[in-house]
Amino acid sequence: MIEIAEEIAVPSPPERVWEVVSDPSAVVSCIGGAELGASHDDGSFDGTLAIRFGGLRVKFAARISLDLDESAREGRLSARGADGQGATRFSAGATFRVVEGDTPGTSKVFCDGEIKLNGKLAKLIESGAGMVVSRMTGEFTDQLVQKCAALSEEPLAEASMEPPPPAVPGGAHTAGPGPAGLFARLRAWWAGRRSRRPGRTPQVPQPSEKRSDEALDQGGRR
Repeated sequence: MIEIAEEIAVPSPPERVWEVVSDPSAVVSCIGGAELGASHDDGSFDGTLAIRFGGLRVKFAARISLDLDESAREGRLSARGADGQGATRFSAGATFRVVEGDTPGTSKVFCDGEIKLNGKLAKLIESGAGMVVSRMTGEFTDQLVQKCAALSEEPLAEASMEPPPPAVPGGAHTAGPGPAGLFARLRAWWAGRRSRRPGRTPQVPQPSEKRSDEALDQGGRR
């Protein structure tokens, strides 16, 4: 049996780290020699992992199930499979969780699990498992740190964009100062000046003016 107890420090906040470790495709991309296969109706999926033990390269195929607790940022993984020739079978179970790190904006990932092997290659794999697990953990940590850093940069690009004008009651927006607003005010001022020029007849007479004209006409006919 192979036991796993790893603690990984990541210089990114827990929500970023959880976003990666809870995504099977992202996790697989962090593991050299791993590939993600088809998914099934029960939520499980297929996967393969090629591992080198000294001069021997063994490729395992497995059916994997993943249960996640989003609120606690915890997960449990279980897998069963065999090597390509069917000479060695295995079953594995692991739990992982993401917590805040020692300093703000950092995280720690704890992973505990065990792998049980049966078959012709079991003793050979178990004898070299310690070195293999250590090497794979180092590679996984490097990839995880890079992915989390890339995710952390996305909000910075969005924050650099100029914010829209502030909203005002009624759904309107307050227009900022600019040439368009100045020209509009000048046109309104000029139109008002022209309408007040002497001898200029308004295009639409007011009702009071219409009544005065009618009174004068009636008085002239008398």
